[in-house]
Amino acid sequence: MVHKVLYIGGTGEISLSCVQASVAAGHDTYVFNRGQRPVELPPEVTVLRGDLNDPASYGSLADQGFDAVCQFLAFTPADVTRDIEVFTGNTGQYVFISSASAYQKPPKTHRITEAVPLVNPFWEYSRLKAGAEAVLTGQSDLPYTIVRPSHTIRTRLATILSERSLAGHRILNGKPVITAGDGTSLWTLTRSEDFAPPFVRLLRNPEAMGQTFHLTGDNAFMWDHIYQALARGLGAEAEIVHIPTDTLIRYLPDLRGPLLGDKIWPVVFDNTAIKQVVGEFASESDLDKILAGPIATFHTSNYAPSSEDLELDATMDRIIADQTALGG
Repeated sequence: MVHKVLYIGGTGEISLSCVQASVAAGHDTYVFNRGQRPVELPPEVTVLRGDLNDPASYGSLADQGFDAVCQFLAFTPADVTRDIEVFTGNTGQYVFISSASAYQKPPKTHRITEAVPLVNPFWEYSRLKAGAEAVLTGQSDLPYTIVRPSHTIRTRLATILSERSLAGHRILNGKPVITAGDGTSLWTLTRSEDFAPPFVRLLRNPEAMGQTFHLTGDNAFMWDHIYQALARGLGAEAEIVHIPTDTLIRYLPDLRGPLLGDKIWPVVFDNTAIKQVVGEFASESDLDKILAGPIATFHTSNYAPSSEDLELDATMDRIIADQTALGG
């Protein structure tokens, strides 16, 4: 059945692939955003220009009568409260994109199901996502589905310090890169092109109404292996330096949330719940293939470090020098 589907965002790391999958599925697909990203959308997409912070342009979406609204740009309870006011009574399904980082940290089990509580004392981003979920589940007027992605990639290099393209720059220039701990912690990476088809099968799916699912790949990889695969894709070798997590946070306090609140814990996501609703779906298990898209983007991006990257680059050099000097 063809549905009228709105994507709020629609040009991001995950949402663009979902827009493309919606078009491929034959849905009447709309995108609402400010039009500031130079991203080519499928020609079948209807683009609605506007700003979430403009009550007039955003409120006008209520008049469109969408079968499903996919919200990729809500991050706080206030954002979801606003959306409930806008879309209640005129939307068949509101799909909120939350985050798998909201799950309990430290985890009490390595196997993550949707039954794991949302308790993250380390990262405000995750707590706000959990709070937004609570607003949605605490009401009954707007039909909803909640989706929790983990680390999903399309164009960005997968890195543990969120240094992304800087990691590729360092590897190509023969400089060492950093992993937290001993580099063996497991991390799940999902291609956005693998995320999108099952996501689209949730739209107006009766079994998805009022439900929450995480949606990830089925495989997890050691951080050392991720950096080694990045280097292979770049035609180089990775020199990896292991730094204790607590030490990294001493040098880079802003990493407390992303590390302690997410990336250092070895977990594997159990996708049984969503597969029972949308059926089986494929997720790439070859790390080189998972990283091929971001590496290709890096090669064509003519990357030049920003001032923030240069500052992080210098800090990484200092961390590595201090670590290497221990015991010397």
